[in-house]
Amino acid sequence: VEWWTGGTPATLVCFTRTDPGKARHGSPRWTWKRARTRGHRGARRCTPSSVALNCGMLLLGATGGPLLSRLYYGKGGNRQWLAAWLETAAWPMLLVPVAASYAARRARDGRCAPVLLTPPLILLAAAGLGLATGADNFLYAYGLAYLPVSTSAILLSTQLAFTVFFAFLIVRQRLTAASLNAVALLTVGAVLLGLRISSDRPAGVTRGQYWLGFVLTLGAAALYGLVLPLVELAYKRAAGGGRAVTYALVMETQLFMGFFATAFCTVGMIVNKDFQAIPREASHFELGEARYYTVLVWAGVLWQFFFLGAVGVIFCVHTLLAGILIAVSIPVTEVAAVIFLHERFSKEKGVALVLSLWGLASYSYGEWSEAKAKKKMEAAAAQAS
Repeated sequence: VEWWTGGTPATLVCFTRTDPGKARHGSPRWTWKRARTRGHRGARRCTPSSVALNCGMLLLGATGGPLLSRLYYGKGGNRQWLAAWLETAAWPMLLVPVAASYAARRARDGRCAPVLLTPPLILLAAAGLGLATGADNFLYAYGLAYLPVSTSAILLSTQLAFTVFFAFLIVRQRLTAASLNAVALLTVGAVLLGLRISSDRPAGVTRGQYWLGFVLTLGAAALYGLVLPLVELAYKRAAGGGRAVTYALVMETQLFMGFFATAFCTVGMIVNKDFQAIPREASHFELGEARYYTVLVWAGVLWQFFFLGAVGVIFCVHTLLAGILIAVSIPVTEVAAVIFLHERFSKEKGVALVLSLWGLASYSYGEWSEAKAKKKMEAAAAQAS
């Protein structure tokens, strides 16, 4: 039963029927307990340490995940559905914090504690976003099979441009001159890579396969640029319905997204008979069978860090910061690909990287200037009142 104040659910009360065999004479047949309090909008209480943790997970996953996926392809792996499946296959890791959150609620509220904090409609939205994420994973994994990871990283930086566009349409994020300048620079960088492909193709990759990987990677950037604002919209809808948007709710949302994304790719693996091919592929892996499975496991863990960090940053700050941090990982990925995977770093890649970083710097400076001006206005308004 919920008490309503001014159209907003304020307190959830749980009524429990007294066991007739244990009830004393004259005791009430029903007892009640207040389970939890809700506000109209769930306040996002993120400490600096939690913000730093989520940013760190996002950066670690955005750098390490692509490197291990490319290592899988470079050393003899050729299963695109498997590579896509690995990007969310570690979703059971989230069962631990979700179960711990429920145990804490159960200890506090008893049987009144809800199993899940996420409203059914938000869970349904998370399922849809999970399927979209699964499709995005396949586009990215298929594209990476035909592209160097350094090229793929620069192309994925255009995700910031798509995020800016979709955030404007979906969550009404205001467009600024800095964000538009960043979009233009990132677009030019991607076009520059597309004009010069002769020196960039991996061994054994045809011109047609390279272009296929190029287009699929851009498609993956566009689709994930759409998913991020939709996740933020789901949080806003949850808060608008009176639900307290806590980090536990964020983890539940990511758990459902990871499950459905993995289910989407599992169907593809079954159709493509990838599960039967894994032992055979492991026996022919250039680094050895044991290291084959090590690469798969750590790829799954690092990709899970990426997705969990992304939704955490959206929860604590906003969508565009997640896009910025993904772009920040580009130079780290570039250097790591040259050092560990011995990829060529051409002049075209260098210019495209400079343009991408220029766009990132332009956008970051614009956001910083806007935040500074907003603080001054708020301080002036507080003094005037």
